[in-house]
Amino acid sequence: MSQNIYDTAEFFAGYSVMRRSIEGLDGAAEWPAVQAQLPDLTGKRVVDLGCGFGWFARYARSAGASSVLGLDMSQKMIARAKVDTRDEAITYGIADLEELQLPAASFDFAHSSLAFHYVSNFVRLVAMVHRALVPGSHFVFTIEHPIFMAPRNAGWSTDSEGRRIWPLDSYAVEGSRTTDWLAKGVVKQHRRLGTTINTLIAAGFTIRHVEEWAPSEPDLAEHPEWAEELDRPTFLLVTAER
Repeated sequence: MSQNIYDTAEFFAGYSVMRRSIEGLDGAAEWPAVQAQLPDLTGKRVVDLGCGFGWFARYARSAGASSVLGLDMSQKMIARAKVDTRDEAITYGIADLEELQLPAASFDFAHSSLAFHYVSNFVRLVAMVHRALVPGSHFVFTIEHPIFMAPRNAGWSTDSEGRRIWPLDSYAVEGSRTTDWLAKGVVKQHRRLGTTINTLIAAGFTIRHVEEWAPSEPDLAEHPEWAEELDRPTFLLVTAER
């Protein structure tokens, strides 16, 4: 079973005031890159794994999806998603991605945003998603980049020219990493980039796009505080085809 950190009072309070929690998809720095990878959703049956407050579920319906199933293990997240959604074609449910089983060939598109780095049995999850999708369908997801997940506790230092250096801590050693982010003791699952990609290939997916997100010059002009994102990738975006 995954750690349900999102339902703890301290974590949920901190997460709820983040820009992406208030502004939705437009408040997520990586959203334009994700949106560029989405197929035509018209008439598609969509599953959103780790749906949070339901922002993507509602977007998918606005983009023409025939139905959306949003799943998350956080009862607080799902409760808010239901309050903010008035659409009978969107269904929300409580589910642990470590144990989730979906019917075979039941969806035309799968999406996930920053959820899979909490899942320890990624092999099982990817195989399950592959079975749940019809041939020719797409799977688009983001996770924390493994380089972002493996810094030393001391964080960054600077070189002689003032540039930040992010030393890594046992990058090749995969498994659980415990960090303090919004709350103490948040457990995430570190996997090398190659492991993530090769797991998808082994399950039968074809890789269509891999992006190590970094802000563009227009991004930096609007959000100069994102300059540190040039020092190491924060997000990994993957598009795969069934």
